[in-house]
Amino acid sequence: MADLWVGNVEEDASDDEIREFLIKYGFPPFDEIRRIPGSGSRPAVQLTFKDVGPEMLRRLQPRVHDMFWKNRKLVVQVMPERDGN
Repeated sequence: MADLWVGNVEEDASDDEIREFLIKYGFPPFDEIRRIPGSGSRPAVQLTFKDVGPEMLRRLQPRVHDMFWKNRKLVVQVMPERDGN
């Protein structure tokens, strides 16, 4: 299991739009999405991939990090591994 943080996401971007965008750049479909409200201007999403390890996400991350999407420059990071608790 691995988590991906996508920051500076357009607040109005739907879950399906985010999924389609990432799939277009080679990511597998995510299993869960958690929206993180920004302090007014930089909302984010945390995506969980249950059957994907962090190493695979690290290989894919450069494809979309710093990309402009929906008039915003995305910040994409692979989250540190959780211990499963």
